[in-house]
Amino acid sequence: MEELLPALPEDWDRCLAVAAHPDDIEYGTASAIARWTAQGKQVSYLLATRGEAGIDAVHPDEAGPLREREQRAAAREVGVDVVEFLEHRDGVVEYGPALRRDIVRAIRRHRPDVIVSGAFDIRMAGGMTNQADHRAVGLAALDAARDAGNRWIFTELADEGLSPWDGVRYVCFAGAERPTHGVDVTGEPLRRGIASLAAHAEYTKGLGVAGPDPGPFLTWAARLGGPALGVTEAVLFDVHALRFEGPPPWQ
Repeated sequence: MEELLPALPEDWDRCLAVAAHPDDIEYGTASAIARWTAQGKQVSYLLATRGEAGIDAVHPDEAGPLREREQRAAAREVGVDVVEFLEHRDGVVEYGPALRRDIVRAIRRHRPDVIVSGAFDIRMAGGMTNQADHRAVGLAALDAARDAGNRWIFTELADEGLSPWDGVRYVCFAGAERPTHGVDVTGEPLRRGIASLAAHAEYTKGLGVAGPDPGPFLTWAARLGGPALGVTEAVLFDVHALRFEGPPPWQ
């Protein structure tokens, strides 16, 4: 019998969810966020793009505002009020200093204990090939979590009144091939997560037959992850710790 994954620690107060597009957070992570906001934790969203290139039949000038509205509605379903958008172009997000700086700016403003994002590996869970923007944003979020605490990286942010923040304990990636931790979303958190994905109705409709039915899809995914945590329904994450919890292992 395989050893169960540990539960993601929840002894923290603030979380920043960083994603490439509207709806990325809703494919599972939103159910975990629903659990956390019910506990009184503060969660904010940061989106690199407005997803304007995501609906083939809708021009980006119309799709961007539409998808932004759907993302804000989706966030409200899981108790999130703060949703911010950067000005990177959907489909051609580039990993590099500009993206890292934008995420560092948000980290220094929100001062999270935990960051959640999407996996940046070439392959996602189940072997599906990951999308380019997802890879760029996930890796940038991981690097920005450390950059945020270094006053000598992006020194121009000090002129904006943003002091360094080295309080990020974990960066957690959903959809990874090899998860290390899980969050129990059995019952109400999953129900709210389903409502969150359902808020992206126009986007999902634009996908045609490829668009998932939120209820069956998220229930299937959560029940697939549940046994790894020893619960009925779970969201799994690959968790990167940025500092030792407790004394260093060499002591």
